[in-house]
Amino acid sequence: MGRTWAQPLLCGYYGEHNLGDDALLEALLLQLPPGVQPWVTAADQALVEQQFQLRSCNRHRLVAVLAALSRCDALIFGGGSLLQDSTSFRSLLYYAALIISARLQGKPVLLWGQGLGPLNRRRSRLLVRGLLPLVTAACWRDPDSAALAGRLGRRPGASDGVGSDPVWGLPPQQWRGLGGAIVVSWRSTPLLKAGQWRLLLGALCALAENTDRAVIWLPFHAGQDVDLFRQLDRAGLMPAALTQRTEVMECGSVTDAMTVFSRAGLVLAMRLHALILGALAGSPVAALSYDPKVAAAAAGLSCPCLPLNQPLPEAAELTDIWQQVLDVPPEPKHLRSLAEGAAQHRRLLRSAVAP
Repeated sequence: MGRTWAQPLLCGYYGEHNLGDDALLEALLLQLPPGVQPWVTAADQALVEQQFQLRSCNRHRLVAVLAALSRCDALIFGGGSLLQDSTSFRSLLYYAALIISARLQGKPVLLWGQGLGPLNRRRSRLLVRGLLPLVTAACWRDPDSAALAGRLGRRPGASDGVGSDPVWGLPPQQWRGLGGAIVVSWRSTPLLKAGQWRLLLGALCALAENTDRAVIWLPFHAGQDVDLFRQLDRAGLMPAALTQRTEVMECGSVTDAMTVFSRAGLVLAMRLHALILGALAGSPVAALSYDPKVAAAAAGLSCPCLPLNQPLPEAAELTDIWQQVLDVPPEPKHLRSLAEGAAQHRRLLRSAVAP
């Protein structure tokens, strides 16, 4: 690409106490060439600096991020979907400011493992249409994002590509969960009202009782998921028999979560990266899809997937679906294919970043 990068700024939702974003950062750091010493944007700087031994800047202060960018020689958007307006149009303006600032300083901009969209506002689409030509290289996490970039006028360069979610590039683990607990990683969503929650929890209770399994409720996002079990229990939606056999287990790191997953007889995941890490831990998995990205990952694994924007099956049918995959790990060929997709992002980094 005409220059080397020894000190890029990695920009993402890091330090937000979300294991999925931590997994993206781990995957990105593993793919960087040796000798590269990045800066990282982080909400909880102390957490990121302690866990990853990195220099960080406060991602919630644009002035601090721009100051860090001035000390770096490239800007990398590291995983997730940063160019979108479902969070807010203001969020999109934040990332636009970083891209424009980098290019005004003559610094390359790389979109690594990025999703694109949703872009619900016309002004958002116009803004991204203007930003994409400023991007030095991009490797998208899914074909839909690449297609949207094309519709917005992105002409792929030699280093552009499409891969799978970058977290598929993390090292897989050996599964030890035959006969193990059912691990649940669910989140709040407007798609589920009280009646649907009652049905899901009833099916989960029946599965646990039929197979005499413990249930581990593993919140993936400390801010958003950690109180969900208690909220459902207080609302009277949690069967008493399920409450009695459930343990809420908070994990402080991706490694801790994968250890729990590797000992599970089944991981029921609503969070995208809980599904991915569960599969990488070798565990049997089933998905509940609140977002197309979850359904796409489930399709890549050929595992059961329940679309939450459609009517739910009866509880007995749902219990039977989950019981059929209990203690049945994903096919290794699916994991290999998804890992190969994640390697697309590594190739982009290796061609673009060198000490």
